[in-house]
Amino acid sequence: MLKSYLRNTAENRNLAVLHITVLIWGFTGIIGALISVSATHLVWYRVLIAFITLYLYFIFSKKSFKVSRITLIKLFFTGAVVGAHWILFFQSIKSSTVSVALVCLSSLTLFTAILEPILSNKKISKLEIIIGFLIITGIYLIFKFESQYTFGIICGLLSALCASLFSIINSKQVKNRSATVISFYELIGAWFWISLLMVLKGEFTEEMKLNFSDLAYLLILGTICTSVAYVAGVSVMKELTAFRVALITNLEPVYGILLAFLFLGKKEQMTIGFYAGCFIILIAIFLYPFIKNRIQHQKLNKQIPIV
Repeated sequence: MLKSYLRNTAENRNLAVLHITVLIWGFTGIIGALISVSATHLVWYRVLIAFITLYLYFIFSKKSFKVSRITLIKLFFTGAVVGAHWILFFQSIKSSTVSVALVCLSSLTLFTAILEPILSNKKISKLEIIIGFLIITGIYLIFKFESQYTFGIICGLLSALCASLFSIINSKQVKNRSATVISFYELIGAWFWISLLMVLKGEFTEEMKLNFSDLAYLLILGTICTSVAYVAGVSVMKELTAFRVALITNLEPVYGILLAFLFLGKKEQMTIGFYAGCFIILIAIFLYPFIKNRIQHQKLNKQIPIV
């Protein structure tokens, strides 16, 4: 009885931590909208603060972050995709609204359903085709009714594509090493490739200078919203199933849109068509893990012999 109580207490604590973590991720877009520098400069500062924070985490926790040379190269180049994802995400916010960017980012499920079978030599399931069709329908409605945000929508969808790519890569990497270590080297890689891009485009200019509010927001973004939230998000996976983690993580656009209304007000008000498209996408995202989980249970039950 005591073990059961302790287990339930630990599970409830981890659920609370996960919800707070997802709420923080949803808040990321609002901070991005409040920072005055460009999307590229914003991400450059963000990843710099984030990987320094993770380095200090390794130092104070005395945990090793050594990896092989081959792994280092893989993570370093994956960092380019991570950097592109963030730049496109914040550009989407600056070219449209937080709500539009977050809903477009939800298409991550669609891109993963398409790309993962291709990259892993697996068959695309009928369920994923149906879910993909629903998400495409929702995106079409958003495009149709929010045409003034076309560039922001395209950036948001490309951001989701990049997120899908590095999520698939990381799903293989995390089997052999710590998620925190993966994040650390990918952030360093992201910072290097963004720095290289800025050098080539001549973007190390006076425009990079930060005012006090920008610096404060960036410190929150780089530490709490990136490093701390990431470590917290990974830690709960020891107690919670992947299904529950995925389901709660899907609340990010919901939390983000509600927070955007709260903090940004009228700027986040959209047309009925946007909310119809948003509703279809979110329904598809939430239905997907439920139906997939049920199908897996049915397959498992069929495999168990009746004695």
